[in-house]
Amino acid sequence: MNDRNLALEVVRVTEAAALASARLMGRGDRKQADHVAVEAMRRAFDAIDIRGLVVIGEGERDEAPMLYIGEKVGHGWAAGDEASPKVDIAVDPLEGTNLCALGSPDAISVIAIADDGQFLNAPDTYMEKIAVGPECKGQVDLRESPTWNLQRIAKAKGKRVEDVTAVILDRDRHSALIGEVRQCGARIRLIGDGDVSGAVMTCKEDSGIDVLFGTGGAPEGVIAAAAMRCLNGELQGRLRFRSPEEKARAVGMGVKPEEYIYATDELASGNVMFAATGVTQGYLLDGVVFFGGGARTESIVMRSKSGTVRVIKSTHHFDTKPTYSWATGLE
Repeated sequence: MNDRNLALEVVRVTEAAALASARLMGRGDRKQADHVAVEAMRRAFDAIDIRGLVVIGEGERDEAPMLYIGEKVGHGWAAGDEASPKVDIAVDPLEGTNLCALGSPDAISVIAIADDGQFLNAPDTYMEKIAVGPECKGQVDLRESPTWNLQRIAKAKGKRVEDVTAVILDRDRHSALIGEVRQCGARIRLIGDGDVSGAVMTCKEDSGIDVLFGTGGAPEGVIAAAAMRCLNGELQGRLRFRSPEEKARAVGMGVKPEEYIYATDELASGNVMFAATGVTQGYLLDGVVFFGGGARTESIVMRSKSGTVRVIKSTHHFDTKPTYSWATGLE
């Protein structure tokens, strides 16, 4: 990926998905919110001069009407332009479908882009993860207990364990994990969905989050790893299969043995880009705010090559920006 402007171009894609799904905030229909985000993102890709291949998407071709794994996106394919960059794309058009449906914090639209073949071909299964920011890079180990890791994190940050805050998905499967973290005396922020934003928050100084613990989606682990590469953070992941059939399929995809610990740069290697736009108000990004005839969005975009992180606040006027009419139901 030689075009540094591409990083700014992809923000238009996450903005389109965020604007579309934000219309359905609090409406209680997570499937429809996800659907409109997918549709908006798919159409926005048509305006970007790339030859993109979706490697992390909404599902297999027969299961997802848009942005399925293996789908080709970008203007470069339609134009037959071999000069257009050929890239791998990992997308989550609406990370936090339940959050959007309920009007809860931290729903976002996310894209990660890498050079051809540089993302792990992650199976649709679970991944146990630990993620930390730059201060704790090299200090954590997924093979060790949460207690051990919390003590290391506290030491690296020069504070007490009681002052460390962990973000954990609020799931029954995490009851033992939550119990151990509480026993250590560390603080916890339980989240209903969205562990990509949880991982990124460990690298944001003013978020108050020191570590992400727990098991979430493997595809989301790859997307989060791309962000951590850009932010000089660290994410370690270990696949957790839900059935023998799922494990057999993953082995067929060429993944490592189940107990293998994937490092950040094994999940997302080479030059990577990451972009996200807030859908609902959150700790990471402000959500979409509508006003008469338009809306305001907040996005973050970053590149691993330069380490540059940009926070972009945009004002969209729908009467002068017809390309967004289909994303906001104003056609």
